Formats: sequence, C-alpha cells, structure tokens
Amino acid sequence: MLKFHNTLSGQLQEFKPLDGNNVRLYICGPTVWSFAHIGNFRTFTFGDVLRRYLKFKGYNLTHVFNLTDVDDRIINEAKAADKTIDEFTAPFIEAFWEDFDALGLERPEITPRATHHIAEMISIIETLLKNGRAYKSNGSIYYRISAFPDYGKLSKINFAGNVSGASGRIDTDKYDKENAQDFALWKLVDADEPTGWDASFGRGRPGWHIECSAMAMKYLSETFDIHAGGVDLKFPHHENEIAQSEGATGKLFAKVWLHSEHLKVEGETMSKSLGNYYTFRDLIAKDYSAVAIRYLLMSVPYHKQLNFTFETLDGAEQTIGRLRDFRKRLQEANLPDGINTDLQGKVGAYLDDFEMAMDDNLNTSIALAALHNLVRETNTAMAHAVACTEDRSVILHAIDKFDQVLGIFGEAKTEMLDAEIENLIEERQAARRNRNFARSDEIRDTLAEQGIILEDTKDGVRWKRK
Repeated sequence: MLKFHNTLSGQLQEFKPLDGNNVRLYICGPTVWSFAHIGNFRTFTFGDVLRRYLKFKGYNLTHVFNLTDVDDRIINEAKAADKTIDEFTAPFIEAFWEDFDALGLERPEITPRATHHIAEMISIIETLLKNGRAYKSNGSIYYRISAFPDYGKLSKINFAGNVSGASGRIDTDKYDKENAQDFALWKLVDADEPTGWDASFGRGRPGWHIECSAMAMKYLSETFDIHAGGVDLKFPHHENEIAQSEGATGKLFAKVWLHSEHLKVEGETMSKSLGNYYTFRDLIAKDYSAVAIRYLLMSVPYHKQLNFTFETLDGAEQTIGRLRDFRKRLQEANLPDGINTDLQGKVGAYLDDFEMAMDDNLNTSIALAALHNLVRETNTAMAHAVACTEDRSVILHAIDKFDQVLGIFGEAKTEMLDAEIENLIEERQAARRNRNFARSDEIRDTLAEQGIILEDTKDGVRWKRK
C-alpha cells in the first residue's frame, strides 16, 4: 500500500488516484536563468524516483514538468546581456536538458514553457477579476488574499504582517498593493518594453505564481493527483498557486503535495558567498560521475535534509563501482547447474523489503539497504559455491527490478560502449600473443583513460569501470 506524507494534510496517507489507475503529476521545474545547481537536482532526482516508482506500481502516468522562462530576474539578465529573453534562456534550457539526461532522469511526458502559455494565464486572471479575488492597481493585477479564507492551508503559516517565504520571492513586486501580502498576477510594462503581452486588462507580463497554475490546469485538469517541488517553494509559490487556482475554479487544485527538503553543503546553506555553491557541471568537471551524483542525491529520503560532502560523494563513487562490478561478476561467473531455493527465497524477500520501503513515503535509504543486502547475500553464496545458474537469472532479474526505480546500473551515454571495450581487449590479447607489447600497453592505457580497469585472471581478462 503506497503512502505519502501529504504536506496539505500534514499526515501520512494512502495514495488513491482520482481516476482509477491514472495518475496526474506536476513538478515545478527550473527557472532557466543559469545552470542548475545540485540543490535543484536533489528535487528533480526525487521527482524522477517518484515518477519511476509510480510506474513501477503499475500506474499510468502523465507527468508535467515546467520551465520558467520569464520572470524579473531573467528579464534583467537578458537586458544586461543585450538579448531577448528567448536568446538569453536558450543556452540554459539546452544545458539543463543535457544535465537532466546525464543524471539518468526520465523525461516527463509534458515539458511546457511559461512563455508558450500566456493566453491560459490571462484567462485565469480574467476569471479572478470577475469574481473579486483580483484587483487592478496602477496597471498591474494583484491577488486579493483576504478574498480567499483558506490562504495558508498548505504552509500552515500564521500571517501577521508581511511574511517572507523560504524562496525569498514573496515581496519582490515593486508595485502598489492593497495589502502587503497580496501578490502580483500581472505586472504592468512600459509600451516600449520588449518583454510584454497584450491582455484585456492591459499590456504586461505574468507574475511567477500564475505560470504554474496555468500550465498545470491546462494539461492535468483543474484538479489532479500530485503536486511536488522543493520545500523552498511551499511558501509563497505553492500557497499562491492554490489560492489563484482554487480561487478561479472553486475546486481542489491538487490532492497530494510533496516537498523535498533542503540540500546542505558541509552542514551549511549552499551559497556563492560561502564558496560552497556547486552546479551539476562543477561536479562533473571534478571528474565525478553522473551516476554517483544521482546515487548520493537519492541516498537520503526526500523529506529529510541531505548534507552533501565530497567525502560522501567519494563514497557514492565507490558504491556504484562495487554494484556494477557485482553485476558483471555475476553475469560472467562460472556457476554450477541447478537451483538454490533458499537463495532465491531471500532474493524475493529483499524485493519485498524494497517495495515496502518505497511504499512508505519513498524511503530510499531503506530501499537501497535492501539492494545492498541482496548483493551481500549473493556474494556469500558465490564465495561458498552454492549459487547456481538458475539463481543467476533470478538475481539479475531482481537487480533489473530495483533499477527500474533507482536507475543506477545503466551506463552513462558518454561512456565507451561494452562492445568497443571487448573489441579492444581482444585486440590487446592478440597483440600479447604476437609479442607486440607496445600495442598491448597502448590499449591498456587507452582503456584506463576511459576508466576501464583490466584484470588478468586464469579464466581470461575481466574488466570493470572505475
């Protein structure tokens, strides 16, 4: 029975989709004004594990993941670079998807951009103006929080005075408002401002919060199953999404809300001023593998803070190396014919442990422990020569089941293909037989540069990735 800790209710609840076996999921994506940092990717890796596990459980998934390609910061940065916002964001969007793919994150079914959904935003704002939950002031449109009695039901914040959200973006609107807590739905722009759109209520550009409401409701309907994102977005962004969406439709916006906790670096908040701010690309440049980064980002359950250190990342590299080496040794092992029913029973139990852990609010740390228990049990069986050929297929199938969710056994696209490695090893063996040791050493060095370690054994040459 799959259960989530629903931020909206504050309780651990059994998950029941609104529409039979179909699940509709919305996750807030990046604001594409720079390269995404590892805190961003902690949330996006959680989102990937969530979508993978929903599919693992047999649900039909529609996953929407937006790109915020217009906000004040993007507009200001584009102006400074003497570019349009499309010109400014294009390289960052391309880089984001490159990083996304490198981490083994599955592409969502729908990846809308905010600038492509201005009409939907305008429609919601028109509805809010008509029902009195929005008002116009000096050309801009604001949401009237006092007209939505449920405001604060997600964040559980007691609103007294102007409260700043965890994202630090509640009161960046330098416009006149009835109440300091009201937020901008539409911001007036000058006639000569290049970033602006015409609307019935005046030329302007959208506020940050209305963007996600418009895209979520367009693709997932007015009420959908799960809305997820980083805990820094819970207030004000997600709180405001609820207010404007439910204020427009009169219906529940999202049934379940999930929030991934903060990533700290060496126990500190990640900050450029502290010199501990890392993008995904920074870590790749330090010769860490994408899969080790992925492993570390999901090693702690999403609802707990993750403390990133280079020591733990080094440990993740070693763990990935051991896991992949284990699978290769199992594939290549010379096992006796037959079946070990006791071993196969334990394999089934570890799969059950994995699913029980994931059913419990995606407890990835216990789920990973189940995988490591399987590896340890199999290593012991092989060491005592009690693992048989039929056991191998059962264990490899179990690893594939684990990896449907974890995504850590597949090779990165940038790595040398297995077939290429095998061909080079065969060429090296031929060179050794022909006493062409210079060529043999050259091939070994080439493979070493690709992170391939050769082991000469009595059964022939084995290889593994670092």
